[in-house]
Amino acid sequence: MSKVIIQECKDYNLEAVTNKINDGIERIGRWDKFIKPGDTVLLKVNLIGPKASNTASVTHSEFVRAVTRILKAHGCNVWIGDSSGGAIAGIAPTAQAMKVAGYEKVAEEEGAVIKNFDREGVTGIIPESGCEDVMYLARPLFDADVVINLPKLKTHSAAYYTGAVKNVFGCIPGLAKAKYHKIGAEPEVFGNIISDIHRGARFSLHIMDGILAMQGEGPTAGTPYEANKILISTDPLALDTAAIKMFGMEIGEVPILKVAVERKLGEGRLENIVLEGDYTSVPTLEGFKLPKRFRSSKERNNKVIGKVIDFLKARPKVNIKKCKSCNICVESCPVKAINRETKAIDYEKCIECMCCHELCLVQAVELKNVNTAAGILMKLYKG
Repeated sequence: MSKVIIQECKDYNLEAVTNKINDGIERIGRWDKFIKPGDTVLLKVNLIGPKASNTASVTHSEFVRAVTRILKAHGCNVWIGDSSGGAIAGIAPTAQAMKVAGYEKVAEEEGAVIKNFDREGVTGIIPESGCEDVMYLARPLFDADVVINLPKLKTHSAAYYTGAVKNVFGCIPGLAKAKYHKIGAEPEVFGNIISDIHRGARFSLHIMDGILAMQGEGPTAGTPYEANKILISTDPLALDTAAIKMFGMEIGEVPILKVAVERKLGEGRLENIVLEGDYTSVPTLEGFKLPKRFRSSKERNNKVIGKVIDFLKARPKVNIKKCKSCNICVESCPVKAINRETKAIDYEKCIECMCCHELCLVQAVELKNVNTAAGILMKLYKG
C-alpha cells in the first residue's frame, strides 16, 4: 500500500519546515533510503512564471531552501531546476522567474546550482501513449542521481487541480510546451502526456508545499489560502489523491488524475493509502474555493444542474484596461487564437487550455461568462 505523510506547518519558518520534512521522511524510510553522500539531487520546483513566492503561484523559496539545506547536510550536491510557462518576445521567462521566485538567492546562499531547463539540453524518451515518436525532456532530469519533485498545492482553472502528478509538465523545456497543449487539447490526451513524462523521468520523492496554497482560479490568478500542510510520498498519485480530498474533490473528477489511475502511475483509492504524520485521516480545508469551471460528479449526473452550469460557463477574455501589451498571452497560445493588436480571442480556434489566463503577468486575462444573461445574473448575485 502507498503511504502519504500529511504534516501541519503554520508558516515558512526554516526550522519548522525542516523538522516537519525530516519527520515525514523518517516515516517513509529515512533519507538514506533515497540519497547518499556525493549524490547530485535535482529539485524539480513549480515555477510557472515570474511570480513571487508569497503569491502562492510557485513553490515557496523558503521551502526550497529547507530541502536544500537538508540535502547539503547529507553531503549531496543540489540542483534547483524547472522551465516556466509562456513566452515573452519569443523567449521563455525561466531565467527571470528563477530570480523573482527567490531561487537564485537561495542557490547563492545555500551553495546550490540553478538549472534552467531551457538552456541545459534535452534527452529523448519514447512516450508510451504514442502521442508522438520521441518526447524531449530536460537533460538534468537524467544527469542527476536523484530527482525530487517539489509541487505546489493549487487549483487550476482548466485542469481543476495541479499537484505532484501535473508538476512534471515543466520537464518539457521552453516553448515546446505549447505543442503539447495543442496535442493534448482533450483532457484525457493531456493526461497521457503527463503520465508519459513520469514514465520517462523517474522521481524518487514528492514533497508538496501546501503551507500557502492557491484557491479559486489557479494556478496563478487565484488567491492564497493558508492550508498549512506539507504532503510527502514516494507515490505522486497517492499524494494527489489525499490532496484533492482536502478540497472536497474525487479522483474521477480530475481528468489528469483519472488517466494516471488508468496508466497505473500509483494508488488512486484512498482506502488503499496509509496516512501518517500529524493526520491519520484527510483533513478538510474549510471554505476553500474551487475553480469556476469545476463540476463535481454529482453535478455532472444531474441534468438540471448540468444545464445551469453550462449556462454559467466562462471562457478567457482579455481586459484591455489591465493589459500591458507584453503579448505573453499571444505568444503562449498553442493554437494562435489571440490577435496581437486587439487581443481579441478567436473562440473557433480556442481549445480552452487556459494558458493565456494562467500565464498573464498582470491578470488581464479574465474568465467571462459565455452567456451575457449569465454574466448579468452573476453580477447581481455578487451584489
